[in-house]
Amino acid sequence: PPRKQTEQTGYIVVIDAGHGGTDPGAGGASGKEEKDYTLSLSGKVYELLKQEPGFKPVMSRSDDTFITLPDRAKFANELDADAFISIHGNTFTDPDVSGTETYYYSDDSLPLAQALHRQLLGAMGFKDRNVRKFPWKVLTLSEMPAVLLEIGYLTNADEESAMLSRKGQARAAQAIVDGIKEYFSQTDAILSHE
Repeated sequence: PPRKQTEQTGYIVVIDAGHGGTDPGAGGASGKEEKDYTLSLSGKVYELLKQEPGFKPVMSRSDDTFITLPDRAKFANELDADAFISIHGNTFTDPDVSGTETYYYSDDSLPLAQALHRQLLGAMGFKDRNVRKFPWKVLTLSEMPAVLLEIGYLTNADEESAMLSRKGQARAAQAIVDGIKEYFSQTDAILSHE
């Protein structure tokens, strides 16, 4: 279980903007690159979470840098982070495919994945493509509850325009923060009853 937050630090949450630098990630319907979307949204999550008492967000990258997957997990592990959240935009050859998917690997990451997924579905209104267990490298190497969010499909023109819009990013960022708060309020309640 996550440790009790201390007065000084609060919960350390690593916000990982997927891709970056020489790794552009998905090419969206408009030709824009996933790495720019993930950085933009991650920055918004960071700013919102910073304003929440009891949380200390840290970004794995704050500019267009390439970071290997093992290094992203190592960064979170060395910080002794309480949660790791990797932000992505999905891609598929068929532009009609759409929806929000949330990935976890270890069982102790499932409650975090469920909270984030539920909040994102409510905020974005995209098709529910479910919470899925999958051994993505950043998830298998992370030593804390870790989740990979595929907010929607950048290759779907409607979802991409919603995801890239200022309003859509504000909604997604708030949903992620709400999911983080929901998860930690549950774990707080469990810890206080132990």
